[in-house]
Amino acid sequence: MGYKVAIVGATGNVGREMLAILAERQFPVDEVFALASSRSQGRVISFGDKDIKCQNLEHFDPSQADIALFSAGGKISEKYGPIFAAAGCVVIDNSSHFRYFSDVPLVIPEVNPEALEGFKARNIIANPNCSTMQMLVALKPLHDAFTIKRLVVSTYQSVSGGGTAAMDELFNQTRGIFVNDPIEKEIFTKQIAFNVIPHIDVFMEDGYTKEEWKLVAETKKILDPNIKVTATAVRVPVFIGHSEAINIEFEKPVTAKEAREIMRVAPGLLVVDKRDDEGYITPVEAAGEDATYVSRIREDASVEHGLNIWVVSDNLRKGAALNTVQIAESLINRKLI
Repeated sequence: MGYKVAIVGATGNVGREMLAILAERQFPVDEVFALASSRSQGRVISFGDKDIKCQNLEHFDPSQADIALFSAGGKISEKYGPIFAAAGCVVIDNSSHFRYFSDVPLVIPEVNPEALEGFKARNIIANPNCSTMQMLVALKPLHDAFTIKRLVVSTYQSVSGGGTAAMDELFNQTRGIFVNDPIEKEIFTKQIAFNVIPHIDVFMEDGYTKEEWKLVAETKKILDPNIKVTATAVRVPVFIGHSEAINIEFEKPVTAKEAREIMRVAPGLLVVDKRDDEGYITPVEAAGEDATYVSRIREDASVEHGLNIWVVSDNLRKGAALNTVQIAESLINRKLI
């Protein structure tokens, strides 16, 4: 049996990645609808070896689709998600809009697939934030084995997390520096080329940014509400791929060797942890890959039962498009649709 799948935001970075992944993984599709704004109506985009034309989201009948993968921003999800859901189409949303609703499952298939059982309350499932996602894929097997008490995470997030315009800004600033042009800022608050910016999303009253708050709130909702989390989110001049330095404090004793062996067999993870000059993964190697990579596994002697790890993933693939498709696959495999 095949499914009729709508991609909302099909012309964006993540939307195009969703189409590519659906084709690569041979998702059981009978028909694909590429949906975007009126500006993109009629635009031809690729789905595997086929070309499909974009339709205007505003005029689309959602009852035509069985599953809708949304990646067009929170305002579009807020407006059209409930409309698609009410028409009987299962909505899997990549924006932050529905993530913190108590009756909307927030799902990473390798971490909490059982949460999918509750999707029928709204007919909507939320995709977590990209930085949360890769972190929890790495932490889930460790939490199961040793019980995490506290996390200190510093993220090094690529500009693609801010969309195409952010990637263009990094490119243009980098080029401008070499030809001595003035630096122009539109997306970022400070120069991003040859710089790092400790500021992603808006500032909150407590001094943390909303991106940092997401890491806290989503970890508690997905993995365990008892875990204490503190985060610093930093934008770095990398086009694709988020990195994270994670300090973990456990309830139970743990060694680096034990952690390494557990993560080597965990779903969605690849461990590259050799203590030599090239024995770790950087965003360059992770770009275009489905896996979440773990390196620099070592014990932290400054706390009882402490561990440090380095986690890298392609934020456009696993951090957004791939996880969305995996959620749809999990619904089918668990016979929920």
